[in-house]
Amino acid sequence: MKRLQWPSRMPVDPYILMLLATVGLAALFPAHGTAADVASGASTAAIAFLFFLYGARLSTREALDGLKHWRLHVTVLACTFVVFPLLGLAARGLVPVFLTHPLYQGLLFLTLVPSTVQSSIVFTSIARGNVPAAICAGSFSSLVGIVVTPLLAAVLLGSSGGGLSADSLVEIVLQLLVPFLAGQVLRRWIGGFVTRHKKVLALVDRGSILLVVYTAFSEGMVQGIWHQVSAARLGGLLVVEVALLAVMLFLTWYGGRALRFGRADRIALQFAGSKKSLASGLPMASVLFGAHASLAVLPLMLFHQMQLMVCAVIAKRRARDPLEPPREHADERTAATT
Repeated sequence: MKRLQWPSRMPVDPYILMLLATVGLAALFPAHGTAADVASGASTAAIAFLFFLYGARLSTREALDGLKHWRLHVTVLACTFVVFPLLGLAARGLVPVFLTHPLYQGLLFLTLVPSTVQSSIVFTSIARGNVPAAICAGSFSSLVGIVVTPLLAAVLLGSSGGGLSADSLVEIVLQLLVPFLAGQVLRRWIGGFVTRHKKVLALVDRGSILLVVYTAFSEGMVQGIWHQVSAARLGGLLVVEVALLAVMLFLTWYGGRALRFGRADRIALQFAGSKKSLASGLPMASVLFGAHASLAVLPLMLFHQMQLMVCAVIAKRRARDPLEPPREHADERTAATT
């Protein structure tokens, strides 16, 4: 019998090191004043440019095919706004052993936030999943979350804050939808160039996430939210969030198999259905929690960093998986064995 051998050393993902370095940079040198405005503007521009490039790379037929995956979109919405909140409500039993009441409120708010868009698309692309469906699922989740998240927060948290303003909706449309449509319109002239220079697109993918991480972490450092909770409580929160992320990654992957989604769709479901958007959650928290927003978004900020690092590893491993054979070939094999 062949003996199993562990590898001599575990490979280190360079992108995880870049994420950790970005977090450390924000902790040591957070952006203040004008620098914070510049970092925020650069992050917004990078995300918009990312969607422009995706619009230029994807054919109109591929984009329309993404819209046809209604079962996938409904499943992502169910994970984001049903399964996640139910797990958040179940975590109420961890107060006060693991969590203080304010930290629990922040954790529950985390479960109500819509799915992230740009990182879901990036990781789906790296893992060779269904990118058009991931774009539609993530964008649709963000738009639905503008209404659903404040309503759920008002019911479950007893918040008296209203919903988001029309300016927030306009900002999401301008930052995500308009650049994508512009890329679609200009694809006829620049689509070939973008497709031939995939390395440039990969740099923009990763750079946009690093900018978002630095900008968000800097804001938290400036507000001093890390000094409002003890190390023991912070450790308890991290344990709970690790369990939350693990449960959602498990449910989205194996639940997708139970629902008979193909490999590409299961990848999009796992990355879009297991993550939460810091970019959407921060402005929502400022409206719903007011002066207490800093502590309320602490669980979301920690979960955001965690999901990026974990999903980066998963995406790289999924990229090495063998692709599924075409469906007609699979049918022939099934017929040959019966």
